[in-house]
Amino acid sequence: MVAVPVHSSDKLPPAVLPVVSRDAAERKSSPAAAAMSKKGVCVAISYMACAVLLVMFNKAALSSYNFPCANVITLFQMLSSTALLYALRRWKIISFTVQASQTALTNTPLIVPFKTLVHTLPVAFSYLVYMLVSMESIRGISIPMYTTLRRTTVAFTMVAEYIIVGRKHTSHIVACVGIIILGAFIAGSRDLSFDFYSYAIVFTSNITTAIYLACIARVGESSGLNSFGLMWCNGIICAPVLLIWTAFEGDLGVTLEFPYFYTSGFQALMVLSCAMAFLLNYCVYLNTTLNSALTQTICGNLKDFFTIGFGWLVFGGLPFDLLNVVGQCMGFMGSGLYAYCKLKGK
Repeated sequence: MVAVPVHSSDKLPPAVLPVVSRDAAERKSSPAAAAMSKKGVCVAISYMACAVLLVMFNKAALSSYNFPCANVITLFQMLSSTALLYALRRWKIISFTVQASQTALTNTPLIVPFKTLVHTLPVAFSYLVYMLVSMESIRGISIPMYTTLRRTTVAFTMVAEYIIVGRKHTSHIVACVGIIILGAFIAGSRDLSFDFYSYAIVFTSNITTAIYLACIARVGESSGLNSFGLMWCNGIICAPVLLIWTAFEGDLGVTLEFPYFYTSGFQALMVLSCAMAFLLNYCVYLNTTLNSALTQTICGNLKDFFTIGFGWLVFGGLPFDLLNVVGQCMGFMGSGLYAYCKLKGK
């Protein structure tokens, strides 16, 4: 592949939608937590709103409609996100790189160079595993317990960040994480609907989430791609793999024969799920690179307050237990303390 010279006149106009710059790299290895910017706070709140809605839509499809193919939902989300990114890029609403060159990008069949695609392989494959496991993890467990167990992701994320990125955290942050984990174990200790398989899948999802976020923090800062570029690479790499897998497993045939597949209600649910998945992935990239992988995980804990409330009202599935309530409150308290420490730069 021949490199195309970049001239100032070739540069794209600024992207309409916000993207992540390389300024985030300055916070890579600083052990002292930096205070969150206003933009970082807005991104964190946006992520939480999208995450709550996506869990509700996916839970409705898998449980209320009893849709048997979680992988197909993931495939639909990938294909729709990739198609939307391509359209936005062609219309010059967004760019895929920090310093985009229109000539270089339009002369590249995959819009980003092949070398860059290879560089993002760790993010892409960790994303694929994360998506597949996360989708399956919500099927056999109530939403309140699902969100409770997902809070233990913070421990895995801290370890993954230290190993992959080399980021250290202050004693205040470690203490907040400890409160969250303790609350999760207390809440789950008396779960009357305990199912070993469901619990194992959720903990596997926590591990894959931690690896995925740490890979974003590392590869995203060195690839030269912004949030949209990383999402595009994920779609280009993962969608064909997942398409072949679902066809081989027979999930596509099962989907076409699904009795509710052609009903307006189920189709509307799929459209909303795909839209929320696109917005959620965008917010995850922004939040992880603007703030940190651990901040992204803590935001996932904070949004659980709303997820648990809606899940309890809409889907039910968790008997009342005092220890469960105490554990939930400890988790929220730990998440709130973490947010306070980040805002104050402690």
